[in-house]
Amino acid sequence: MHINIMTKGRFDVIDITDDIAKAVERIGEGDGVAMIFVMHTTCGLTIIEYEKGHMEDLKEMFEKIAPSGFDYRHHQRWDDRNGSGHLRGALLQPDLCVPISNYKLELGEWQRIVLIDFDEGPRDRKIIVKCIKAED
Repeated sequence: MHINIMTKGRFDVIDITDDIAKAVERIGEGDGVAMIFVMHTTCGLTIIEYEKGHMEDLKEMFEKIAPSGFDYRHHQRWDDRNGSGHLRGALLQPDLCVPISNYKLELGEWQRIVLIDFDEGPRDRKIIVKCIKAED
């Protein structure tokens, strides 16, 4: 199943937990694993407590690791300014696996699935959700 999400870019953090949960219910595997994959190299997925302080800390951490103002070799080759977005996406990773029980995601009380878009501006992002049924 595909889910399309419009993002604003520039470290846009979007809670996609409810979208993923609906997809899992529609796919209809009672118990198993949901594999979630974003099809873009300047995005990543993670599970985090979705609250303002964490989002600010996460943004600050990525700015220290892959600063947006640095002149990356990628910029020189492609004449764009999203080199940090590609590195941040590689660090975060494009995929997650979440257990499913009785057609529902098994997440902890504060765990939320988030998409982070590190690119320069708004984008239409595609997320793939696949469910793998557990063997009895």
